[in-house]
Amino acid sequence: MARASRRRAGADTGPARPETAPTDSRAGNSVLGQAVGGQDRAIVGGRVLPITGPVIENGTVLISDGKITAVGDKVKVDKDVPVIDATGKWVLPGFLESHGHVGVHEEGNGWAGNDTNEMTDPVGARFRALDAINPADEGFADALSGGVTAVVVKPGSGNPIGGQTVAIRTWGRMVDEMVIKQPVSVKSALGENPKRVYGDKQKLPSTRLGVASVIRDAFLGAQDYVARREQAAAEDKPFTRDSNNEVLAAVLAGDLPWCQHTHRADDIATAIRLSEEFGYRLVINHGTEGHLLADVLAEKDIPVIIGPLFTSRSKVEVNQRHLRNPGLLADAGVTIAITTDHPVVPINFLVYQAILSVKDGLDPAKALEALTINPARMLGLDASIGSLEVGKDGDVVIWDGDPLDIMSRAEQVIIGGRPVYAFDHDQGVGVTADPYTVLRSAQ
Repeated sequence: MARASRRRAGADTGPARPETAPTDSRAGNSVLGQAVGGQDRAIVGGRVLPITGPVIENGTVLISDGKITAVGDKVKVDKDVPVIDATGKWVLPGFLESHGHVGVHEEGNGWAGNDTNEMTDPVGARFRALDAINPADEGFADALSGGVTAVVVKPGSGNPIGGQTVAIRTWGRMVDEMVIKQPVSVKSALGENPKRVYGDKQKLPSTRLGVASVIRDAFLGAQDYVARREQAAAEDKPFTRDSNNEVLAAVLAGDLPWCQHTHRADDIATAIRLSEEFGYRLVINHGTEGHLLADVLAEKDIPVIIGPLFTSRSKVEVNQRHLRNPGLLADAGVTIAITTDHPVVPINFLVYQAILSVKDGLDPAKALEALTINPARMLGLDASIGSLEVGKDGDVVIWDGDPLDIMSRAEQVIIGGRPVYAFDHDQGVGVTADPYTVLRSAQ
């Protein structure tokens, strides 16, 4: 049985109705399920933080057909548009978890729900996180309660080349309807994890030099593949495609960034070396010792998705994990995002990691950027999400106070103009609209 904090409106009796959904005035008069099939909405009277522009007091965010059509303090709202009163609240774009395993590493299901790593082939560019995501994973409800409306789901770090990542919304009934972009990047791993996995099997790679060689050989093969493909096209001859090389060719062409799992400073240096050898776009993932090379990363304009930050020093390469590291990177001019690496740290703790990083020196404005526009830009998602701007998706979170105040909570979550989560103050629980019921009924 689901815990109370995961309670879903409409799960048993059909779509959530206004009279059964949270209506507490402290929740801004929102009602989960009110016109739940519609995607037009006006959020009025709140303190609006667009992230990419100045704060708007007593602002309005207007959403039409699921997209933001106006943001400001003088927005005209037609009388037939449903209104959410956010007076006294803070209105922000939904947060983006830029490195998570929600849906591919389900909580509480053991091996049956863990599809994170296909650890039978060290070169797995053809593997897709998209094909293993279960939208019923409890982690999605957790995400909403923490104001997270999008997540880049990635394969794990057991393989030198782990597979393709995908950006999805955190509410929906089938992953194909939740996709924001597919693929987003390719996941790769250096360091302890892949050398341990294959070393235990007495197979290549069992050392750091072996891991790097597997990646290098894969790219050399992809370069040769591209040359053969181009020659076949020029001669109008048939060509046998290869799923691994097609993906690696997209990386070489600059179409997909390379998300490099790496903790230690020497592994970060190897990641840079490989990226410069083959000319692909590098995004450091984890970057535990990135602060030791912060000047290099800043000079080379290499972004870092840092975290998780709430873990113990469970292995050698995370010995320098500290909450001050995000601030050190940002102060050096490195573009950062913050990650929970869910389920390593629960995804709803994303904002808490930012809060405690601020306590240890991270600038508050940069902290909010690290949860929104920064990860969106570094992963090519900023046309759709990451800020409150005209033309972007209507993914909005209403907070009862400053989200960087640890006592604040996400009171309402709107995805694509549709209210999907609200905190019920009377019951003291968050309520998530059941997508299987709501979306079926909205047809």
